[in-house]
Amino acid sequence: MNEEVTSALETITSVNNEFFYWVSIALMMLIHAGFLFYEGGASRVKNVLAAAMKNLLTLAVVIPSFFFVGWFLYNAFPTGAPELNDAAKGALPWSENMGPNLADPASGIFWGAFALFAATTGSIMSGALIERIRISAFLILTAILGSVVWIIAAAWGWHGGGWMLTELGLHDVGAAGCVHLIAAAFTLGVLINLGPRIGRFVDGRARAIVPHNLPMTMLGLMLIFVGFFGFLMGCAIYGGEGYTTIFGTPMNLSAFAFNTLMGLAGGILGAYLSSKGEPFWTISGGLAGVISVASGLDLYHPAVAFVVATVGGASLPVVAKLLEKVKIDDAVGAVPVHGVCGAWSLIAVGIFASDYPNVAGPEPSLGGQVLSMLVFAALGFIPGYLISLALKAFGILRVPPSAEHFGVDAVELPSLPYPEGIPPTARPNGNGAGLGAPVGGTVLDRSDI
Repeated sequence: MNEEVTSALETITSVNNEFFYWVSIALMMLIHAGFLFYEGGASRVKNVLAAAMKNLLTLAVVIPSFFFVGWFLYNAFPTGAPELNDAAKGALPWSENMGPNLADPASGIFWGAFALFAATTGSIMSGALIERIRISAFLILTAILGSVVWIIAAAWGWHGGGWMLTELGLHDVGAAGCVHLIAAAFTLGVLINLGPRIGRFVDGRARAIVPHNLPMTMLGLMLIFVGFFGFLMGCAIYGGEGYTTIFGTPMNLSAFAFNTLMGLAGGILGAYLSSKGEPFWTISGGLAGVISVASGLDLYHPAVAFVVATVGGASLPVVAKLLEKVKIDDAVGAVPVHGVCGAWSLIAVGIFASDYPNVAGPEPSLGGQVLSMLVFAALGFIPGYLISLALKAFGILRVPPSAEHFGVDAVELPSLPYPEGIPPTARPNGNGAGLGAPVGGTVLDRSDI
């Protein structure tokens, strides 16, 4: 092969690589559109815009913080201790790689995909905290989660030289542990300090606070399903000789297609049966199913993926009831969907796909997967709990009770989501009195229908 042909093939490979991740980034933006609809629909009318604004501001805060801090941490921490290696130096914000550079077509496109992963962790947390957290407190938490906590977990467990790969044999192809479990564990720590919404628990009993627009929530989850294909594209390494996982093992998108779709179907069916047809849990089961199979997408037979996903989807209402018993108010089920199913995803690989060849360490095993799961859970929960505890101590974690009564929109934002009052929304006038009633939507009993 002459030099001109070789050069042409290298150029084609480079262009294809760039385009592959460009499409991945574009599709991942749909995840954030989906979370905006998902959380907005799950909120009561008086809090819709605050839920939407948190998702917009997550992108605005996490992307620059990931540029200045996060990408460096990913490249500096794979062994567990910081190293100022060549990759870390190249990820510093003043490096020539961190800007337009015709000689480097890869850095920006990979950074972009990882930045959207980082923002996803914030969106996962956002929904669980709706209707009571200060927007400013949320932005502090999401910047730390997306640009420090998550990316250290990714360096440890989702890097070709990460110590969890080389020492524990971790297999987590679809980032069920280092994205979903980390985000949910961090969220759980915040929820403990944030406390439940007013009226969620009365006389020791849980009371339902229903979404104001369930079809809007379901639409949001459908958009997340679409965006997830972009997310999973970002979990593959594309090169001239085909695809590999982030761990360097061979794979193809065909396996991802089989198992993602079977996971989606299994999760929906499992949640439908377990919840006795409840719409919110049924469609949430689709996300739970995809997360449940994410760690082993490249390895499972589709029938195995379907079973694993069905178990994950079926767990949702059960775990939600357990959280209610300890008076933890997770408004959208982020802990069951992302946390429990993320943990189950890691464990399932140890059960159904152990001893698969590993190019950079021991073969995956049940013990290694469980230990990795515990590391992810601790790495997420401890900073989430401690940072939110500090914010609570300074009185800046939660809106005051009066603000929660009128709605976060009325206190922190200058607009109404439905200004014509359908359904009516309470908002303080110049004298602090409410302009409308009731506050939020109306909860109907089946006897009213």
